[in-house]
Amino acid sequence: MGLRSRRLPAGWYPLGAQEVREFWIESTGARSGSTGGQAIAALAPHAGWAFSGRLAALAVASLGEADTVVVVGGHLGPGSPALAAPEDAYETPLGALRQDAGLYAELGHRLALGVDRAGDNTVEVLLPLVACAMPGARVLWLRAPADGTAWALGKVLSEAAKALGRRVAVLGSTDLTHYGPDYDFEPQGRGGKAEAWAKDVSDAGFIKAVLAGDGRAILAAGNGGAACSSGAAACAVSFALAQGGARPELLGYASSLELRASPSFVGYCAIAWNP
Repeated sequence: MGLRSRRLPAGWYPLGAQEVREFWIESTGARSGSTGGQAIAALAPHAGWAFSGRLAALAVASLGEADTVVVVGGHLGPGSPALAAPEDAYETPLGALRQDAGLYAELGHRLALGVDRAGDNTVEVLLPLVACAMPGARVLWLRAPADGTAWALGKVLSEAAKALGRRVAVLGSTDLTHYGPDYDFEPQGRGGKAEAWAKDVSDAGFIKAVLAGDGRAILAAGNGGAACSSGAAACAVSFALAQGGARPELLGYASSLELRASPSFVGYCAIAWNP
């Protein structure tokens, strides 16, 4: 199926390999080609790197060495099938990441997968970090809907990995509350009260559900406005639980308000599941 080319415009993440490597080192302290972590799954934000790239890098750096990194994005509402990008490889500034065709096929035998041909930031923006951390790993590009299919996808990924004898790491991709007029979501009006609610109630409630491993609460909170891609989070949690014995850890939290004051803002977090 060829190469899936970069589709996000300049500004989302660096165009050059050296810039990516420098960002990785500055964000994680790890050398290129190394994660230094041991997590079997992680949750990362997917805004432009200026806003959430540091947290995304920490999430990727938390992962242990893997044969395959499954990056699970979202932006799919309830009722959509899970989607997979069919290309043989995915372009990054550090070179192409090869698709794990065997895992793709095994998943297709176990779960109905649609074909993802659309441009979407939730997966693409994380691929250069994966390429920097684990350049030899294969990758699978998935997107999960915000419903029970996402939870099923996590379990099936665990089953498929065991059946194939693969060391698989799952990287879920979601941002938190999108608040303000730009997102047509202002349940607490504007100003300090709204900012506090978004952080301490909406974002905190979603993070609590993720750390508790509560799939129903994750999806309910996400569909209520607390996350834009809650299916990706549910999939990562489901995979971690199916692997057994993983412990969640909140690696960090941030808000776009820290970079730019605005009535419209977004929250971000990074979480890892360590064995």
